[in-house]
Amino acid sequence: METIEIKPPYTLPKKIFLAGSIEMGKAENWQEKIVNTFNKSYLFFNPRRDDWDSSWEQKIENVQFNEQVTWELNALDSSDIIVMYFDPNTKSPISLLELGLYAASGKLIVCCPEGFWRKGNVDIVCQRYKVPTVETIQDLISNWDYLINKLNG
Repeated sequence: METIEIKPPYTLPKKIFLAGSIEMGKAENWQEKIVNTFNKSYLFFNPRRDDWDSSWEQKIENVQFNEQVTWELNALDSSDIIVMYFDPNTKSPISLLELGLYAASGKLIVCCPEGFWRKGNVDIVCQRYKVPTVETIQDLISNWDYLINKLNG
């Protein structure tokens, strides 16, 4: 990684983690839609790995798998905002885990369309923790500024 120097009065961009459905071959590449729409104003952490290998054993001892999960947890922790999408074509168990981890963080926005198999659970958790929600990716994009400002206060 190259050295980056930032000096005042430069304002750092908001750091946004794109959490949610990835399941290769099942989930749409929604992260790409978001990045391509808002690529100049934000720093995006996108966990969709180009060289992901589904044969990696999901064990702590597996170096590549451990690296991926550790990277995601570090990026989630350091993000200003977490945008989470639940694709109705997926189960997304890790996204559900992350919803539980960050629901009370005050930095989560959730998009959970009709048809997601645990939409009721997601809606109840979001209601309880006052997490802003939208129904579709298009709603997320159309209401982006409103949602981001709502989290900022």
